[in-house]
Amino acid sequence: VQLVESGGGLVQPGGSLRLSCAASGFTFSSYYMSWYRQAPGKERELVAVIASTGENPNYADSVKGRFTISRDNAKNTVYLQMNSLNPEDTAVYYCNGHNFRVWYWGQGTQVTVSS
Repeated sequence: VQLVESGGGLVQPGGSLRLSCAASGFTFSSYYMSWYRQAPGKERELVAVIASTGENPNYADSVKGRFTISRDNAKNTVYLQMNSLNPEDTAVYYCNGHNFRVWYWGQGTQVTVSS
């Protein structure tokens, strides 16, 4: 099983980034997919989650209206479009897949928002 995140980097406040997570080794279309993040000195927190069919995305209050989670089951990939970024969004972002019995994690990608 592999979850490989990409798209992180350094961006100025107000900027945008699009994260991608390519999955392999499991039945992607049957799994809920999520993005979590962990800032230095803080616990890992859920950012966004999307159902296996792509319906009913849910977001943390801190990112509602700015971030959009989506998935392409044909490409086994989940995305996180991040707009209007601010320094508080700086963290390592992790991709997660689960079916309520098994949980898979990626290695993470660093997002730094700074001028």
